Amino acid sequence: MFRGTGTAVITPFKDGNVDFDAFGRFIRFQLENRIEALIVLGTTGESPTISDFERTQLIKIAVNEANGTVPVIVGTGTNSTEKTVEMSTKAFDEGADGVLVVVPYYNKPTQEGLYRHFGEIATRVQGPVIIYNVPGRTGTNMLPDTIIRCLDFDNIVGVKEASGDQYNVDYLLSRLKANHSDLKVWSGNDDQAFHLCSSGGDGVISVISNAAPLKTSSMIRSILGGDLESARDLHLELLPIMKAFFVESNPIPVKYALSLMGYCRNELRLPLYDLSDANRTVVERAMKASGVL
Repeated sequence: MFRGTGTAVITPFKDGNVDFDAFGRFIRFQLENRIEALIVLGTTGESPTISDFERTQLIKIAVNEANGTVPVIVGTGTNSTEKTVEMSTKAFDEGADGVLVVVPYYNKPTQEGLYRHFGEIATRVQGPVIIYNVPGRTGTNMLPDTIIRCLDFDNIVGVKEASGDQYNVDYLLSRLKANHSDLKVWSGNDDQAFHLCSSGGDGVISVISNAAPLKTSSMIRSILGGDLESARDLHLELLPIMKAFFVESNPIPVKYALSLMGYCRNELRLPLYDLSDANRTVVERAMKASGVL
């Protein structure tokens, strides 16, 4: 799929509706700043609150703007295997290059259930599937050995790893190397991307690159290219927003940050709500410290 930085893009709203014009402008901003992939309708895109019509339009805009220059990857995961197959099939029909499928939430499946869930999806959809492991949101951690089992399915092409457990990440990478696998591993946590890539990973699916696409993509390209010193300098420069953009639930802080930059309104859909006044100051200071504002 890609090596480098994929931006988990926001969904702009205006007076309760999706602002499709702002979305197109924002996609162009990302492309102009050299990101390697667009991840649409993930957590950062407030996917649980987006209607079917809005999903279709957002995918079409992203695909048209990218025009084949970078892959467009669409979040399609739900806690229903059948529904995930349906949404993934639609995303590919609408031009997606891949789908990002989160570990099922709320149901709390076993590791065997996770293997069978992803296997069913991979068997029935006609395109690349990326596993998204984020136990802090789903309540279930997909273990490295279960991910390794999914090498049985050729169109499972990568994993967005956001468990926060560096040992598990390193263990997964070591097992993939031992199996001579080309399954890609991207960090799902901005503050761990530098370390994951240092261990042999392939990049990051990023929140902070919404506001700092060029710096984030340059950091990842530097480390993948072997320029550890330049990558470390950029990692430390971006560290303030890596923390501040998660001072409340994502995408609350990054939405506020992007409103300051003029790319969207500071508008979310319930149950998400505006960033608190105290944390607005935190975000603004971090943006200035990281050279974003």
